[in-house]
Amino acid sequence: MFTRRSILTSSLAAGALWWAGRAPSQAAEDEKIFYWDNHSGFGYAGPKDVALLDQWRLASVGYLSVNVGYDAVPWSGTIRAIADYTKEIEARSDMRLCATVTEIDAATKGGRMALTYDIEGMGSLNGDLAMVELYYRLGVRQMLIAYNLNNDAGGGCHDADKGLTDFGRAVIHEMNRVGMVVDCAHSGIRSGLEAMKLSTKPCIFSHANARALQEHERNITDEQIKAVAATGGVVGVNGLSLFLGPGPAKVEVMVAHIDYIAKLVGVQHVGVALDYDPTTGPPLDEPTSKKFWPPRQYPEGTKIDFVPPSDLPTAVQLLTRKGYKEADIRAIMGGNFRRVASQVWAS
Repeated sequence: MFTRRSILTSSLAAGALWWAGRAPSQAAEDEKIFYWDNHSGFGYAGPKDVALLDQWRLASVGYLSVNVGYDAVPWSGTIRAIADYTKEIEARSDMRLCATVTEIDAATKGGRMALTYDIEGMGSLNGDLAMVELYYRLGVRQMLIAYNLNNDAGGGCHDADKGLTDFGRAVIHEMNRVGMVVDCAHSGIRSGLEAMKLSTKPCIFSHANARALQEHERNITDEQIKAVAATGGVVGVNGLSLFLGPGPAKVEVMVAHIDYIAKLVGVQHVGVALDYDPTTGPPLDEPTSKKFWPPRQYPEGTKIDFVPPSDLPTAVQLLTRKGYKEADIRAIMGGNFRRVASQVWAS
């Protein structure tokens, strides 16, 4: 995630046209693939945001983790987002808020898009360990340590990371207990490595790319990639231009990051988390934006765009051309994150 209201480069109408215009043979091929997008890239602005999820649904995404809060906004906003999203999602016949992998399977079998929530940063706990279980009961299935900057749990990737605090270590243990996935994206290198060593269950980088291909503090080193793989976890490659490489976002470059990670640690440890932001609303105020997205890493005037969900079938085609087997592609597009969920979430 960059800013929470970034410039949209593709529209809902475009997604609908893509869906309607597919050849029958391509549609049949798409049905073989279960798309699991492990992180949406927009911040909550109101109940009407649920309509934005249609961009994923129209692109035949079976599961999406919806961001409901991050450290740049008050923790109370996370509660508000969950309350509003839950009410609106439950009113939809084509979406389902799921608690277990079994419910995800049932939802997708019935033609509904499965959803859960994620939180970007332990600031949403408001310093209270009991909030972990509360959020889990409300549908949150993964949580970051920190969002770019240090908080009371640990370090962020754009800050002087001093590692996990006592509170942060307690939160990791509590997440393991209740079944919430420990997510090291946006966090500092030291804090993430400590969390992965401490956790007794697989960890993830929900949306992060390879720093070996694009030097950026938000991207992750080979050491981090190997560490999360050692836990049995997964790296979700995102489609945000700034983290892919120079120029506009291209699905070919996203696939290059997938390919790099797969070759480094194996296809079982890489997935997809587009971090897609289909919004055009106002950003946070300028002081907050510059604080969480420092100009040294996000130069003023940098154009940000994204690989949209409708490009996922193209990613499948590109992986096929690279020689990936169907079973491996199915794992990358959804099976790997589903495996982690089945190992970590409470049944």
